[in-house]
Amino acid sequence: MKVLVDTCVWSKLLGKATGKNDPIILELNELIKEYRVQMIGPIRQELLSGIKNKKQFTMLKEHLRAFS
Repeated sequence: MKVLVDTCVWSKLLGKATGKNDPIILELNELIKEYRVQMIGPIRQELLSGIKNKKQFTMLKEHLRAFS
């Protein structure tokens, strides 16, 4: 079964202050390893809208494509 991950969880994973032992991040990483994560357009758009640097934007956009 696929899991739709909300923006706030992705933001936590992508944030700089994220702790590696955070249970939410550990669970998301496990779901990613199991290929169970799904991302819809509005969530991808919301995540990308916060990126100001073009290089970072392009890199993140490419990485997020795997969850379509």
